[in-house]
Amino acid sequence: MTDVNYPRRHTRAVRVGNIVIGGGRPIVVQSMITEETHNVPAAVNQIIAMHKAGAELVRVTTPNLQEAKCLKEIKSELKRKYQDVPLVADVHHQGADIAVEVAKYVDKVRINPGLFVFRKPSSRTEDYSQSEIDAELEAIEKELAPVLKACKESGAAMRIGVNHGSLAERLTVMYGDTPEGMVESAMEYLRICERNDFKDIVISLKASRVPIMVEANRLMVKRMDEEEMDYPLHLGVTEAGDGQYARIKSTCGIATLLSEGIGDTIRVSLSEDPVNELPVCYDILQSLGLRKTKVEFIACPSCGRTKFDLPTVLYAVKAATSHLTGLDIAVMGCIVNGPGEMADADYGYVGKAGGKISLYRGKEEVKSGIPQEHGVEELISLIKSDGKWVEPPSDWNANAGPKHYANRIEVDMRR
Repeated sequence: MTDVNYPRRHTRAVRVGNIVIGGGRPIVVQSMITEETHNVPAAVNQIIAMHKAGAELVRVTTPNLQEAKCLKEIKSELKRKYQDVPLVADVHHQGADIAVEVAKYVDKVRINPGLFVFRKPSSRTEDYSQSEIDAELEAIEKELAPVLKACKESGAAMRIGVNHGSLAERLTVMYGDTPEGMVESAMEYLRICERNDFKDIVISLKASRVPIMVEANRLMVKRMDEEEMDYPLHLGVTEAGDGQYARIKSTCGIATLLSEGIGDTIRVSLSEDPVNELPVCYDILQSLGLRKTKVEFIACPSCGRTKFDLPTVLYAVKAATSHLTGLDIAVMGCIVNGPGEMADADYGYVGKAGGKISLYRGKEEVKSGIPQEHGVEELISLIKSDGKWVEPPSDWNANAGPKHYANRIEVDMRR
């Protein structure tokens, strides 16, 4: 396999429970539950289901102190029923007291700078004076300092999560509704954190429009480099919607930045069951060569040269081999482009005239003249002869794969 790796931006390692974000570690996949936090049994069950499905970090909303205290019971129940899952508490309006409380129980606290010290918008348009700016920054630090102290005492990390749609009015007046305003919002909080000797921080800059999200993150990296900061970035397109378009929209934003070496943890935000977000995340990472959690299938588009019903054959090959994580398998419709286009694959299945197929190991043709009806059987035989065959797990579904991503063996793609 030809290696073309994207050089990742150097970031500091931030521990969140039993995982690490940044520091060159594998990009972390995360999501958020939809159950209400005060419904502890339902919240616990959904966290468990999501962790089994591949969410390495799970976020829980905490809109008030009562629900913040529920996180203690949620953590306890997770350990009793399942295992300790890294949790993020999502804190919004006037969140200092809530954040101090949740820092006792969770592994990361997420705050939104635009809402943390919330002031009702006044429709102001005139510029802010330096004394007004200083007063607001002083108010922010007064509220944030106890949270940083609580996080240091408990070992919790923090996400400074800026949303394009909830910038503070001061920043909107000063910078407009722009990526620059988003970046300055994050930088203000980062400077306060550093003055208080707190650096276990992850940054996110999210927008519902891909170009804004991409530009904000690029600019954030530039600004951090200028100030010699190396905090990891959480990538996502917020409020992407549902269905195919939401998946494409999220992929455009996240993959663009990952291909530039930017990003240490990702979430695909869908207006669906959050479990549906996880396969999209893993597919993005696999397509870029960053993590591998399933077989890489290579297949040509059908055309007039195709010597068999390619969709049907591909389906049969996938059904038989898609549990063999780590392999690259090509299904090519004809001999014209097949061998060249599948040169990086471990195995190739190529159609020929007269209802025959050939099998390849890498670039080498190892079996030819195989009747099409025996092609899959012979492919399995070849894989077994090379000692690369394993029996599928008991919960394997040939169409959908295993029930849980957690059951998959992840393979280093830089082999």
